[in-house]
Amino acid sequence: MEQERLFEAALELAGTGWRVTGSSFSGEPKVLEIGLEQERDRKVVCPECGQSCGAYDTVEKRWRHLNFFQYHCELVAKVPRSECEKCGVKMVEVPWARSGSGFTLLFEAAVMLLAKQMPVSAIAEAVGEQDTRLWRLIRELVQAAHARRDWSHVRSIALDETSIRKGKRYMTVFLDADTRTVLLVVEGRSGDCVRQFAEALQEHQGDPAQIQWVTMDMLHCYARGVADYLPQAKIVYDRYHVMVMAGEAVEEVRRSLQRQGAPLKGSLWALRGNEWNLTADQQTIRQTLAQTYKPIGKALALRDALQDIYQAGAAQGPELLEQWCQWASRSRLAPFLKLAETIRSYWKGITAFFTSYLTQGAIEAINGIIQLARRRARGFRNFDYLRTITYCVKGGLDFKLPSLLPT
Repeated sequence: MEQERLFEAALELAGTGWRVTGSSFSGEPKVLEIGLEQERDRKVVCPECGQSCGAYDTVEKRWRHLNFFQYHCELVAKVPRSECEKCGVKMVEVPWARSGSGFTLLFEAAVMLLAKQMPVSAIAEAVGEQDTRLWRLIRELVQAAHARRDWSHVRSIALDETSIRKGKRYMTVFLDADTRTVLLVVEGRSGDCVRQFAEALQEHQGDPAQIQWVTMDMLHCYARGVADYLPQAKIVYDRYHVMVMAGEAVEEVRRSLQRQGAPLKGSLWALRGNEWNLTADQQTIRQTLAQTYKPIGKALALRDALQDIYQAGAAQGPELLEQWCQWASRSRLAPFLKLAETIRSYWKGITAFFTSYLTQGAIEAINGIIQLARRRARGFRNFDYLRTITYCVKGGLDFKLPSLLPT
């Protein structure tokens, strides 16, 4: 097989009306250039209206393609411009690249695959391109794919804030609680973030009234935003945050005893978390402290009972939680008295868990992935880059790019 036909087969040009006219391998660093042209008897089609029309002229265009072995490869073609009576002079489309792109579709597919795993600066070094050029490509593809997403099926969401840089700079992440894909990322941490989500929901074929559940932590600004912009939504306060407060209450009891002179040095980790996650030595220390110091035993019993309540069903859960609040109020342990008051002040949102069983586990995991990407990239130059990578990695986007596997 002569080399032109070989390149035509590799580029899958059969039936496209294009053919390879030649190739050259030269330059320093070495670059493989593959020349293409449209068949002479092929009709020129207007890219806007699809009508056959005459050719106005041709313009030489160049596209970066996947490497030929380890060498840089480019496609070069004289692309006709159509002369349409209705639309005017327009550049016709080519089968191997998007309109206006300087990369082939296969090269774009490779970059997007790498962007989910590597910093863009590392991709740029690996493929021999400027990172600013790759950022423009990734952002354009991500924005187009994100705009195509349909949110009309979304009924439950999770929202949480995560840090974007030092100095208390945050962004708010909105997650589809059912599919666990990121819906929207906005800068800031306020009720206005919920307004932006409600507006974006309408832009994606949705309606703010369709949202039934919102799981989040106990930030008043988010609660006000949900009340103002998601009228049918019920707030669910994540059980994880309630258990964190219970753990902090145990720690306050421990510190209080230590300030009174109890020899509790080295007991911090033995009293934290669930007993089954501790080592055998830590379990022994925990049991000994609970038997020796009545306040610690009572605090651990309250914490463990609260965790067990979260296994109850919708019928028993609220009743058991009310009994727990009464027990905590009678315990004479100030931290648990305060916790009981907090639970009662957020009662509707906390007890909504027993109906929805929604948690923030998925969005906490995604926030961890976002922070990992941020550390790998040693930070991002601006918020737009971080948002772009978040959508790319966890947005569930369809970029409509070809597979890198041969068809």
